[in-house]
Amino acid sequence: LPPLPPDPLDYVGNGPPTYAPEPTALPPADPDDLDDLVADTVLDGAHYGACTLRAVSLRGDSARYRGEPRRDSLLTARFGTGDHALVLVAMATGARATPNAHRAAAEACHWIGRAVGRSHPRLAEDIRAARRGDLKSGLHRLTDRSLGKLRASAAEQGIEPEEYAATLRCLLLPADPECRTRVFFGVGGGGLFRLRDGEWQDIEPRVTDATGEPVVGFGSLPAETPEGDRLTMDLGITTPPSPYDPSPDPPRELFRFRASVARPGDTLLMCTGGLADPLRGEPELAAHLTARWSGSEPPGLATFLADTQVRVKGYADDRTAAGVWEA
Repeated sequence: LPPLPPDPLDYVGNGPPTYAPEPTALPPADPDDLDDLVADTVLDGAHYGACTLRAVSLRGDSARYRGEPRRDSLLTARFGTGDHALVLVAMATGARATPNAHRAAAEACHWIGRAVGRSHPRLAEDIRAARRGDLKSGLHRLTDRSLGKLRASAAEQGIEPEEYAATLRCLLLPADPECRTRVFFGVGGGGLFRLRDGEWQDIEPRVTDATGEPVVGFGSLPAETPEGDRLTMDLGITTPPSPYDPSPDPPRELFRFRASVARPGDTLLMCTGGLADPLRGEPELAAHLTARWSGSEPPGLATFLADTQVRVKGYADDRTAAGVWEA
């Protein structure tokens, strides 16, 4: 039998982090607004089609020490039933050093959840039919519209838009076991990684990328000509009306999109900057998660939590992550 992967660690790197490994101070509570409280950690999971989902959002060491609320928000939702169902994972991070960061992040997740939920039959159909153009333009507009709601909310509160803003990162996972297309979209920083054959691949799409790896049937242009010229220029052509929603105001942020076909044995990891930054910056963390997640079975919820909260000195932000294990 192969050796068992190493046990979860408290930290990796050249020394222990400054802060304690467990929560200390709770955020202040308003007795007339208890719905505004945010749990230190949320954990979720599911199994649909060919994939197993694990998702977590936990308060960073700094916020735990200072008694500040988690400004990351996580939403996992299933829309529809049977093989036509669509699973959405959305995560958002509110703007740093703003008092309403946790509210803005939660609102961003809720708005995109409503938008995707109302459009889920068409989205699921487009994913199965590999209609890349419709998916990209439709999701772009849903994202712009959802983040536009944050700007409207800021205006209603009488604060500047940058004080009530959030990054937003989403995965769409079809429940159809015959469909292995996985769709990522969003705005703002974070990470998208794939563990394949024991090696981590950083597949975060550049804002000029069309799709990442081509999806069979999408009819995408090649990434470059035989002479090596990249085919990523923006010709400024107006996008046709979306099948999902009316055209919103001009986008304020750069949109990221990737649609690719998963292989059996792949692990896809979408995360906010709190995990993406140490995963890129500390090779020992990447090596540890490779050892933990290269087995034949996906981790249970408690194990996934233990793995994702392995700390690295110098990285104390909230961490939100969703892992997808392909059967």
